[in-house]
Amino acid sequence: MKKRIAVIAGPTASGKTELSLTLAERFNGEIVSADSMQIYRGMDIGTAKPSAAEQRRIPHHMLDVAEPGEDWSVSRYEKAAAECVENILQRGKLPILCGGTGLYINAVISGTGFQTNGADVGIRQALEAQWDEQGSAVMHERLRAVDPESAERLHPNDRRRVIRAIEVYELTGTAISEHNRRTREQPPRYEAFMLGLTTDPRDILYQRIDSRVERMAEQGLLNEVEGLWKRGLLRGTAAQAIGYKELAGYFEGKSSLEDAMTAIRQKSRNYAKRQLTWFRADDRIHWIVYNTVEASSAVAEEATAFLRQCGLQ
Repeated sequence: MKKRIAVIAGPTASGKTELSLTLAERFNGEIVSADSMQIYRGMDIGTAKPSAAEQRRIPHHMLDVAEPGEDWSVSRYEKAAAECVENILQRGKLPILCGGTGLYINAVISGTGFQTNGADVGIRQALEAQWDEQGSAVMHERLRAVDPESAERLHPNDRRRVIRAIEVYELTGTAISEHNRRTREQPPRYEAFMLGLTTDPRDILYQRIDSRVERMAEQGLLNEVEGLWKRGLLRGTAAQAIGYKELAGYFEGKSSLEDAMTAIRQKSRNYAKRQLTWFRADDRIHWIVYNTVEASSAVAEEATAFLRQCGLQ
């Protein structure tokens, strides 16, 4: 009998954190973050990391496990997160994997990680230099030539993932999209009951995103980013995080504060679209669709009913 976990997926600002807390209380669970930016210490407001009070309310895992500037591969995340899941199961509790990074979620469920012997520093550095010299459009077309499926899914300006996809092909001769497909065909390590959150119409989600960005500004996002920027910690993957990249540009004098905040809202919307494209392709997900800006109570009831129908108590 497979080990059982619950999964909460969906685009940014769709209500995953709030739902995870409610379900953890109802099903004696603990939460494992599946967010590629919440792993970084000091990046709290801009990543919408669960607050200290929320973390006291329910145990959380895979938060604050890395320093900004440190790169984490999918396989490294999978190994660390799986240890958390196993420990939760051993304590007789329900692991709730919650986040918007689909690659992380799939890696934990499947148990295969990404077996390419990690990154090749030489290839990675060469690709980084080529990106700087040739630009995003050329590199994105290079990816399209070897992996059109990934090129269609990834935004041309998503430097880290485009470079990683090219790197994987050069290391293995296999497209990262093909690896992901093979992974999905293997028997999964866990029996995962997957919930997805979204809105209809889409404008409801965009309103939630705008409200979140405004709330982040009120909570001190500007000071958080400035502190990291002044200490030289916005490097590598962390430097590409939405909110941090745009405000770093403001501190460097490349844009006005107003333009930076506008860019954060727009890029968050674009990111939400890409997340939905990813998750919509996963037929394991039971979708909960709501049509008002505030629908947490109804969402929690539907999610609870679904998990109970699956046999969780």
